[in-house]
Amino acid sequence: MYEWVIIGGGIQGLTLAAFLMKTGKTKADELAVVDRNAEPLANWKRSTKVISMPYLRSPSVHHLDVDPFSLQSFVKKSSYHKRTAFYGQYKRPSLEIFNNHCEHLLNDLSIKETWVQGHVQGALKTNDGWQVHLKNGQKIYGKKLALAIGIGEQLNMPDWAVDLDSQYPRRVYHIFDETMPEFDAMKLPITIVGGGITSIHLALKLSELYPNQVTLLKRHPFRIHDFDSDPGWLGPKRQNAFHNIESYIKRREEILTARHRGSIPHDLHIKLLNRVKNQSLAVKEGKVVRGEVKNGSIHLFDKEGKFIVQTGTVLLATGYLPSLPGSEWIKPMIETLKLPCAECGYPIVSKTLQWGPDLYVTGALAELEMGPIARNISGARQAAERIVKHL
Repeated sequence: MYEWVIIGGGIQGLTLAAFLMKTGKTKADELAVVDRNAEPLANWKRSTKVISMPYLRSPSVHHLDVDPFSLQSFVKKSSYHKRTAFYGQYKRPSLEIFNNHCEHLLNDLSIKETWVQGHVQGALKTNDGWQVHLKNGQKIYGKKLALAIGIGEQLNMPDWAVDLDSQYPRRVYHIFDETMPEFDAMKLPITIVGGGITSIHLALKLSELYPNQVTLLKRHPFRIHDFDSDPGWLGPKRQNAFHNIESYIKRREEILTARHRGSIPHDLHIKLLNRVKNQSLAVKEGKVVRGEVKNGSIHLFDKEGKFIVQTGTVLLATGYLPSLPGSEWIKPMIETLKLPCAECGYPIVSKTLQWGPDLYVTGALAELEMGPIARNISGARQAAERIVKHL
């Protein structure tokens, strides 16, 4: 039996694993990290690679390791050039350096020895801990269980896109769909639907590959914010007031209000405007409600039936659904163990992120306690700190 079983091998789960091991709460041979992917951080690497994100949005002190300055120390000890290692006043790390730092840390911790690849089917409470069932029939036993799953598998596909895809297969894709083909296999021109940071990175990448063949279609004016929520949420300035809110309905409202959804940092906005100025990229505004195929091309229309754009391929940068992640196996757990949930279906947990006996959550599942930073790297670090301090 393991001391800990962590379900989820992304940034949230691996940050918790790092904190548990580096603070002496567990060892590699006492830990199992369960994930559907064969490698750590697989979703993160795939998603950031497909949009060619050069720099993270978060500052250099946000990473998987316990010491906040670990990434900066890693750069100093390595042969990276400081000018390209970090960007801007917040020292945002390059994706390459962030990933290399992750790899270095995970190798040090022997994370691959803890890895269990498989799809979770269910988790049962036992007298001495937890029993996790995988779809391949494997069972994993642990004294403590942590749920570190995200919303990354819940792609938001608008109804019009689902309808269009059923009529015209292989022309409409969500950018984070694992079955999406390579860009060079797509019919030009390409229209990107979305106005947030993912769509901008993608538009910059594709307009460089295919000048004059890419349109960015957004529903609202650009929302310019350096971060996806006010930096005050990182500390007591905003967190204390949030914790004083007793109503979980109001907490959910506060989270939704605090998140700068669909926003982009200033530097990306400037790059985008330059790309539009040199006419390699077009930007249009409109809300699509219907698509149809005419003469081998896709035509998109708004709610008034007004034509918006004609295109060969539609790429959706429309984010994820907000519903409870892992609901197919978490909901039976909730019912069996009578785990407390708010009206939105998300867990009501203690300040130490404990949801039930020897059961902890981090990431999206912890956001009614952690606030709007819960899903971010900073939220992963703070959640891990809370859990290890309690043990």
